[in-house]
Amino acid sequence: MDQQEPIERNLGEQPIARVMADAGIKPHDLVAASTVPMTHKMVARACKGRRLTLNTQTIVLKALQAATGKSFTLDELFTYR
Repeated sequence: MDQQEPIERNLGEQPIARVMADAGIKPHDLVAASTVPMTHKMVARACKGRRLTLNTQTIVLKALQAATGKSFTLDELFTYR
């Protein structure tokens, strides 16, 4: 039986955590700024480096842009893209 390497899901703190800290934004600010349903857990996972789906990454990106009024790319926020 062929054993595959397990996918690493915890990738360490991501740049989005630093961006949020520099802007003085708390996870609740992102949830409040989101135009689509979003949870605090999604933000926590994004910051901690838990591997997220592209859809979830995009939701977090759009919420961050709405909260800060600045433009970011996914590559600026996540190192595992």
